[in-house]
This record gives sequence, C-alpha cells and structure tokens, in this order.
Amino acid sequence: MSEVLAASASTLGQCMCIITGASKGFGRALAHLASKDLKPGSVLLLVARSRSLLQELKEEMHRLTEGQDLIVQCVEADLSTKEGVKDTVDMARQYTGNEIDHVLLVNNAASLGDISPFESFTDLDQVNAYLALNVSSTLVLTAGVLQAFPPRSGLQWRVVNCSSTFALEALPSWVLYCSAKAAREMMFRVLAAENPNVKVLSYAPGPMDTEMQETIRRLTGVQYQLNPCKESATKLMKVLLNNDFASGAHLDFFQL
Repeated sequence: MSEVLAASASTLGQCMCIITGASKGFGRALAHLASKDLKPGSVLLLVARSRSLLQELKEEMHRLTEGQDLIVQCVEADLSTKEGVKDTVDMARQYTGNEIDHVLLVNNAASLGDISPFESFTDLDQVNAYLALNVSSTLVLTAGVLQAFPPRSGLQWRVVNCSSTFALEALPSWVLYCSAKAAREMMFRVLAAENPNVKVLSYAPGPMDTEMQETIRRLTGVQYQLNPCKESATKLMKVLLNNDFASGAHLDFFQL
C-alpha cells in the first residue's frame, strides 16, 4: 500500500464526496457527519430519487456548513436507469477542474426487494429490475466516477460499499437481497485487487431504525434491536478517517 493510502487524516481533505441514497436513513446521517470533515472547496454530491427530501437535506446542509465554503449539489436520479447514473456522473464531472485531493464515493442506494421463496422468482424482468438498481448501477456509477477522476499521485480515492451480514450468510426467502449484496461484495473486492490506488471498504451498518427495517418487521415479524443511523454512520466515518483498514475488507458495525 502506498504511503498516501496508509496515512490517517483528521479530515476528508478537499473532497468530491458522493453519497447515493442520501435523502433519508443512513445516507442522510452520513451526509451530516461527512460535511463536518470536508475542507473548504469540497463538493458534497447527494443523490436520491426524492426531490423534496433532497431539497430539505440541501437546506439542512447549507445551515450546517454556513461559512464553510462547501459546494452542495443534489441529483434527483433513479439509479436503476441509465439516465439516473449518467446524470450523477455528469454532475461529478463538472468539478474535475477543481483542486480535489480526495474522492469518496459511498454506494448506499439499495432496496430490500421481494422476500419470497426461491421458486417464486420466475419473472426475468422482475429479477433484472432488482439487479439493475442493486448491482448493475453500482458498477456503472463507480466506473463512471473513476473515469471522471482517474487515480493519480496526490489524489486519495475511497469507495464504500454499503453491505450487509447477508452478503456473507444465506437467509431463506431473501434470495434477491442476499445475492445482490454478495455480488456487490465481490465486485468491490475485484476493484481493490485491480487498482491499488483505490481503497475499498464494504461496510455492513447493522440493523438501523429505517423505513426498510419497518418493512422487514411488517413482512417477517422478526424484531431486531435497532440502532440509530447516526451511530452507525459515526463508526463508518471514524474508520474512513483512521484509514487503517485493508482495501477490499468487509467490516461490520458489531466489529467496531
């Protein structure tokens, strides 16, 4: 590992910070925390499907970072579509001329999908639609941002894959979710192996108090002990700032 990648930092530097699924839950909590560790001239690019929630978040960011000289941009995008991915990459490209010394891409956007037995999934379009958001778009978006900000001397590159315990463990009736999380895990391990100048982390944030968990409780009746999104986001930010993880590693909320 290079000295640049090995070094810890007290901030994220002058950063292009991209967070998908930023409008609520874990992504929103992470946006609040990350904004405090961005140097002046940084760009915080928030991506989600809800225009109203993004606008609320943007206003919160402006109040929180007043006087910080932080550029906050929102992209209303459905990342299951080519247009949504393109719009996000195009917005990031607008800042390639800025004096960016750090790129942080947090692939947080995801969905639960249908929780049904394996043999229920006979509709190819249904499966492909799920994989488009949860696997394919993550690959294409990450590749697009890598092209926009090619790794170079003096540029730190970090990619976070918001993962899950179920990327590593099989759970009956969760074939879509487990398969997508496992595919993303391997996808980013390949990136770590292929490009030593990009530091990659798969982070499982644990069960959090989110709309997804409400849906899981309703559909399965399983009652998990839920953690505040801010608590998990705080642990992730500490890991990123300490920068002492191996590229391609899988870290779990409960390990930290």
